[in-house]
Amino acid sequence: MKQVFALVVAFVCSTSFAQSKPLKIFISADMEGVAGVSTWDVQANAKAREYEEFRNLMTQEVNAAVEGAYDAGATEVVVADSHGDAQNIDIALLDKRAELIRAWPRPLGMMEGIDNSFAAVVFIGYHAAEGTPGAVLAHTFTGSMAVKLNGTDEPEAGFNAAIAGDFGVPVVFVSGDQVIGEQSRNLFGNIETVAVKQAIGYHAAKMMAPQKAQALIRAGVTKAIQRRAELKPYRVSQPVKMEVRFHDAIEAEVVSYFPQTQRTDGNTIVFTAKDMTEASRFLEAIDNIAIRP
Repeated sequence: MKQVFALVVAFVCSTSFAQSKPLKIFISADMEGVAGVSTWDVQANAKAREYEEFRNLMTQEVNAAVEGAYDAGATEVVVADSHGDAQNIDIALLDKRAELIRAWPRPLGMMEGIDNSFAAVVFIGYHAAEGTPGAVLAHTFTGSMAVKLNGTDEPEAGFNAAIAGDFGVPVVFVSGDQVIGEQSRNLFGNIETVAVKQAIGYHAAKMMAPQKAQALIRAGVTKAIQRRAELKPYRVSQPVKMEVRFHDAIEAEVVSYFPQTQRTDGNTIVFTAKDMTEASRFLEAIDNIAIRP
């Protein structure tokens, strides 16, 4: 009888501990992959005709992800606004349970705030890599570069997932068009993805109602977080060889003035970083100093 009682107590205690154990979720949010977004000129640029409307829709997709995270048992959610000037999400409309990181510059860029205390990463509104055919607004970071890590072409999702991977945190969910979903699964394995639009070309896409997209995101994030134990962090071996190819040879020339860089051709520089934090800090530096006017 005493043994049975001890087992019951142990079960209750372990259940209580599991329920009280923190479950922190990190959300990185971009805008090009939000439902309905098709061009910078009309939706995704702060001076665009429909920007305020799509800023609201970006916020609603983030809220759907926050709701999905809490449906899965999250105890804390941190959101990194990561589009344009990183001041897009309407904080007055943001789910009150979430904390928001906004504005630049910041050392970890789109992943600022991530550390090893998080259980999973969610990407909302993401897009395919620079040069990807048949993908909406496909670009990498500034839109004037392509990036490789240890010889592998990376979309922003790949670079950012590698930062999370250094902290042992897996990416479990990505939303955007069907192309970034495919690129993400190829890189990270069988994660959950939601295609909120079907890309036809660089601008053209077949769209769904935002409310439907938000419902799919909420359900997908919940399922993804519940499956987090099945998914592995995306790790790149260290040191990290980061290759950046610029559209403009002058940009490559300016960046080649940085220490520890090698210019391998007129448009390409290579920087070897000890880890992804150093790689991110270098990329943020060249983005904010060498590239921006």
